[in-house]
Amino acid sequence: MDNFIVSARKYRPATFDMVVGQDTITNTLKSAIIGNHLAQAYLFCGPRGVGKTTCARIFAKTINCINLSKKGEACDKCESCLSFNTLRSFNIHELDAASNNKVEDIRSLNDQVRIPPQIGKYSIYIIDEVHMLSSSAFNAFLKTLEEPPSHAIFILATTEKHKIIPTILSRCQIFDFNRIRLEDIVSRLMYVAKNESVTAEEEALHIIAQKADGALRDALSIFDQIVSLCGKNIKYKDVIENLNVLDYEYYFRCVDGALNGDVSSELMIFNEILEKGFDGHNFVAGMNSHLRDLLVSKDEATLKLLEATQSVRQKYLEQSTRCPVDFLYKALDAGSSCDITYKNSKNPRLHAELWLIRLCRIMTEPGESGEKKKSEDDILSKPGKVIPAPSKSEIIRQADGTKSMDSLRPDKLPASHVPVLEKPSKTFSIREVIADNKGSEHQPSAIVQEPGSNPLSQAASKADFTSELFVLAWQEFIENMKGDGPRIVSMFKSIQPEMEDDHTIKIHLNNAAQKDLFVQNYRPRLISFIENKFIVTELDIETAVDLSETDELLYTDDQKYNYLQNKYPALKDFKKTFNLDLT
Repeated sequence: MDNFIVSARKYRPATFDMVVGQDTITNTLKSAIIGNHLAQAYLFCGPRGVGKTTCARIFAKTINCINLSKKGEACDKCESCLSFNTLRSFNIHELDAASNNKVEDIRSLNDQVRIPPQIGKYSIYIIDEVHMLSSSAFNAFLKTLEEPPSHAIFILATTEKHKIIPTILSRCQIFDFNRIRLEDIVSRLMYVAKNESVTAEEEALHIIAQKADGALRDALSIFDQIVSLCGKNIKYKDVIENLNVLDYEYYFRCVDGALNGDVSSELMIFNEILEKGFDGHNFVAGMNSHLRDLLVSKDEATLKLLEATQSVRQKYLEQSTRCPVDFLYKALDAGSSCDITYKNSKNPRLHAELWLIRLCRIMTEPGESGEKKKSEDDILSKPGKVIPAPSKSEIIRQADGTKSMDSLRPDKLPASHVPVLEKPSKTFSIREVIADNKGSEHQPSAIVQEPGSNPLSQAASKADFTSELFVLAWQEFIENMKGDGPRIVSMFKSIQPEMEDDHTIKIHLNNAAQKDLFVQNYRPRLISFIENKFIVTELDIETAVDLSETDELLYTDDQKYNYLQNKYPALKDFKKTFNLDLT
């Protein structure tokens, strides 16, 4: 009975054309061989299982090939190629730096480099896992790597490029290997399955490729594992059970339940997933990936980002047509927050269930993606419906309350207060209403609405500048500062503004630092804000720093240190011991 050879070794590429997913690197290496433009040292770096050592061996064999093809491939017929294929070549040397990482090993290598090749032009030294060399070994290798004999070429391979010292990196041509694309891995698995007389569903091979995470060697190892379980017939269900992968049908069902607002079905699906032994955090991450795939399926330009088989791709396209974009945005935002905070939760199951409930609420909350509130335009567009205008007293009550000036805008008024095309007996402006706060209670039936404009919004944008309205405007200005952070909002709440006359405002600040910050950053914004709200010309804002007896005085560093030293005598010895400075 023949010994079994794993697929990763049995189907290891023997030529550059057989290398999967690294076309740019292989084309560069072939061009260097054809043009005889070879460097003394190469560094192949990248993730595991992407072909670094394989490319190094193919490169080494091709360099010494006597009958090189026009495409830059080895002939596999000359003595050099045959000796390499039968593992008896004395021109190609492999060193495992993980087990030969001492200075003595590198010194032995330096002595060996001096020996010229027996067949061919070059002696090639492949050093795998080169990042495992000690710092002394790296230093002992520097001179040989920089100025090797003319017949010596070094090929270094590593998965952790950041651990190699810069002096080594500067002496090498660096090739960064990429993770292999999902389609390339699936294509290679189909080729291996055909040669091994194995029938496999495309979706099953796709799951294997996803589990490999861009490493073809891992994909081939998983393929051998599945063949051992399933024999010559690989099915999708067998693969997901063996690899402990959650079926994507659960994700489709969860999204359908969220779109319908069915909380009960969402909780039961999650319970079924947990009973099958799957981790809740993996489900949250997988659901976020599913929502992302639905989002990229909404546009043909991003559809190529969807990595799935044709049948699964069709399911994504069908479900994405039922998902509003706003729903996907909010679901992804909620899912991302749940993913981040899941491990810190003391009750992870409840945490995930609350997230599923939020998904169901997205389509049913008023004003969200589901039932939308009627807009002002919808109300105004209804013919024949007359809505009385707000009375002067109603507007005054809103202006005298704690609400901001924005409460006078039509879009902030209740729907019943929005005027619609009722002929008024007399028109009046918002300034007249506010100025006549203590006047008569004359109430017009409506306000004339000019075509394409709204008189309330025009009047509210330019009201008379009074001290009462300035207090409201100041509170609104503080609300607008929330985007600058809580520290700025707290500072403005501590500031005392004072209106000296119709054109002058005096701002009382607590210290000089507040004054500098206000003058440089916020004084122009306050002027612009007031000019947009009120009818005012040549507005002047003065600043004053008020230091009361209870205010904290500003001390120098020396004064602070002397105070602390008198209070804590040990501070002097601490400063002297650690050679500290007062900066």
